[in-house]
Amino acid sequence: MDQFSPSDLKAILHSKRANLYYLEYCRLMQKDGRVLYLTEATKENLYYNIPIANTTVILLGNGTSITQAAMRMLAQAGVLVGFSGGGGMPLYMGNEIEWFTPQNEYRPTEYLQGWMAFWFDDDKRLAAAKIFQSARIDFLKQVWQKDRDLKGEGFNFEDKAIQGALDTFFTRTEKATNSQELLLTEAQLTKVLYKYAANTTQADGFKRQHQSTSKVDIGKANDFLNHGNYLAYGLAASTLWVLGIPHGFAVMHGKTRRGALVFDIADLIKDALVLPWAFICAKENATVQEFRQQILQAFTDHKALDYMFDTLKAVVLSEEQMAVIDASQQGDPL
Repeated sequence: MDQFSPSDLKAILHSKRANLYYLEYCRLMQKDGRVLYLTEATKENLYYNIPIANTTVILLGNGTSITQAAMRMLAQAGVLVGFSGGGGMPLYMGNEIEWFTPQNEYRPTEYLQGWMAFWFDDDKRLAAAKIFQSARIDFLKQVWQKDRDLKGEGFNFEDKAIQGALDTFFTRTEKATNSQELLLTEAQLTKVLYKYAANTTQADGFKRQHQSTSKVDIGKANDFLNHGNYLAYGLAASTLWVLGIPHGFAVMHGKTRRGALVFDIADLIKDALVLPWAFICAKENATVQEFRQQILQAFTDHKALDYMFDTLKAVVLSEEQMAVIDASQQGDPL
């Protein structure tokens, strides 16, 4: 029987891949040219195949291990691998997660070159950050106006509280002169969205925390927010790897913060998808697995990964267009 190399299975574009896995208490290994994960049952061991050609990210939680051969195949197929604590949340480093990115330098260079063409200019980097903020709200509007399930749960983009917060958000974003002002404006909007979601789902007394609280519904909402955010970080990290843009060249979260651009890109979809479903699933007392299935389905339904790719490319393209205009105005040859 002919054996296939993982490099032969890369016909599926990363932006179109369907799978993001969170695994715990299992062992990943390579067997007969496939990547499997092994779980130990009472009387037998159970093997499950991972379709690596159609997988974007694998997040490994508690009780996991992976062989060198499996990691090699995942790298060849362009799958990002991350280690986390239980439920997708780090146990000892509350706001960091490490991603193992495949080492393939035969990726396109135009996006990196386009990114670096503006990144060292403070004004252009601020302009790129404002594009991200606008795209973030565009996605929120797109999802909340389209998703029938969210509408059924009471999430209404046209609500006066939301529109009032957005008016303030856009005014302050336009006037912002640095990334810290943008981050403050972003935090104020997110606070309003938390309050709106808590009121909509009757999560009285909700307070955003990275640790669970004594109340089941509030604690679950926080846990689901954390878990959903780390899944979004996986998509963002994969997007940046495919386009060849290093994670450190952020436009909002700080030039010295490790992996900050991952957080910038993940923010494009967090408010629209992770935030409402975290509260809804907490209200319904869903399990972590049920929430994970729901949020991953939402990522797929609303093409979250596509949106990340499109937004990043649009920022690079807009900067290339600015460079063309600047050069033509100065009479420089292109």
